[in-house]
Amino acid sequence: MSRQDSRVEGSPGLRPVDLARAAGISTQQIRNYADAGILPPTPRSPAGYRRFDARHRQALLTYRALIRGFGPGPAQGIMRAVHAAEVPRALALVDTCHAELHAQRVALRTTGEALEALADEDPGAPAPPRSRMRIGEVAAHLGLRTSALRVWEAAGLLTPTRDPVTHYRSYLPADVRDARVITMLRQSHYPLPQIRAVLDDLRQSGGVEALRTAVARRAEALDQRTLAMLEGAGRLHRYVTDTEADVAE
Repeated sequence: MSRQDSRVEGSPGLRPVDLARAAGISTQQIRNYADAGILPPTPRSPAGYRRFDARHRQALLTYRALIRGFGPGPAQGIMRAVHAAEVPRALALVDTCHAELHAQRVALRTTGEALEALADEDPGAPAPPRSRMRIGEVAAHLGLRTSALRVWEAAGLLTPTRDPVTHYRSYLPADVRDARVITMLRQSHYPLPQIRAVLDDLRQSGGVEALRTAVARRAEALDQRTLAMLEGAGRLHRYVTDTEADVAE
């Protein structure tokens, strides 16, 4: 679309480029948001051009704030519910995201405590009878699928030995401990490369510094997301309140 068209499309009121500049995105994204119901219904001029106003700008900034805290999917669902006059559904989506974040905090705290305890274990201690376990036994012991253990082995996180006769995988107590560490970190959404650093620290020094660093970084990320959710929720409250006031007039 030409520059002249872009000026006409939103007149009178705000042009797509005005909204785009306010949010730091492209004018095409503005049109996509309007078509997707992320922005409120957009009237058109007799020539067919969209007419945006201050309410569209407020909706746009609300949505962009919600993305930072809640993610694109939930943010879209929230805005669409508001524009469909289904505010209770929008609030339920907000509650769901807060509950998920709380669950991640609880899991992270549990992970940190468990990893500290695991780090204190001595995998080099004398092994009890039948200390070697096969892959199916390890999977059952940890509540995993054998495929997960194979994926971690392929990624270099686990290095079980092989029985010289049967060639079956054989897991020592240290291997089982490492598998437990991986399981806990994966439950807290750690990517495999970060888990490698944690395991290297355990194996090489027996320390827990990499564990503590990983948990602290994850906790900081959750704090930042909480702050972003608060900002998004604040903008949503203002937008919903203003929208309801407009309807009541």
